[in-house]
Order: sequence, then C-alpha cells, then structure tokens
Amino acid sequence: MRAHSGWAALVSLAGPVESAAVISRKRIITADAEFPGSKQPYHFVESMSLSEASAIVARCWKSSFELAVEALASEKASLNAKGFNVRVCAVLQGRRRELPELERILASHPMLHTAEGIFFRQVLLMAAPACGMRAVEVAERGIEERVSMDLMKELGRGWGSPWTLDQKYAAGAAWLGLSSKGES
Repeated sequence: MRAHSGWAALVSLAGPVESAAVISRKRIITADAEFPGSKQPYHFVESMSLSEASAIVARCWKSSFELAVEALASEKASLNAKGFNVRVCAVLQGRRRELPELERILASHPMLHTAEGIFFRQVLLMAAPACGMRAVEVAERGIEERVSMDLMKELGRGWGSPWTLDQKYAAGAAWLGLSSKGES
C-alpha cells in the first residue's frame, strides 16, 4: 500500500514472485470524513492545548486504525473467497519511522506534515497484524532500483485507469513483500 492523508492505494498480488499478478486494486479510506480534522489531525490540533490536542489525535488514531482494519479485513475476506491465502501486507515507508512527542510535533509546522505521513503509514502497519497478516515495511526511496519501473507498469497491464505512481509503487511494494526483500 502507498499511504496518503486519509487514504491509501492498495494493490494485491498473487505469487509466486517470478510470475506475480495483480488480483485486486482499490483505494481504501483511513480517515473518517465525519470527524473534523481526521485527514490532517496534527494540522487540526496545531493551536489547541496539549491535552486537547492529544485527545483528538488519539481519537483520530483509533478511528483511522478501525477503518484500516475494516478495509484490510474486507480485502482479505474477498481474496480468501476467491481462493487466495493473504499472508503479507507491504506498506511503503518514508525515512522516519517513529512519531516524536506531540509537543515537538506541534512546535514545528514542517513536523506536522511529517507526522501525518508517519501517522497514516503506521496505522496501516498496525492494521495488518490485526487482520492476521505479516506487515512488511518497504522503503519508498529507491524502490525503482529494487523493482524495475517496467515491472511495476507491466503488473498493471489490463487493469485500466488509474495505474498511477501510487498503484505502481504499491504493486512494487507488494512484489517486494512477496519476495521478502522489502523488510527493513
């Protein structure tokens, strides 16, 4: 998967790695549109007190985690019904892995953006084991060196639009997850 604020591109592959094929492609929602600030929780709480901000971010985390679990469980059930055994969930990652303390996040506007990226990637990483899948972190940086762009394009052949960079990279992450080369 390739995460964004409030959604992720999900591409499912079936192996073996040498002849992997896309078996599903979709966009999953990881932010509740009914809850103010859920797409950009740190921006939303930027001017609030630390305790109020903490409570809202925690609520956003819980909601986003539940949405991610629901989406992944649904995808897994759908694929299981078609005879596929879903075992691995690969999530593209940026450089940073751990969220700093909330006070530090709120003190720097650029850190708000960083924290939101980490937030949604971590939600996906934690949702996978909750759905009985092994979570694999795949570094987005350099993915085109580990999985050729030609392969990422080829995996999408026949799926039509959209097959953007989001789907290509998600497919590349899935391919690395299948091959276990994506672990970091």
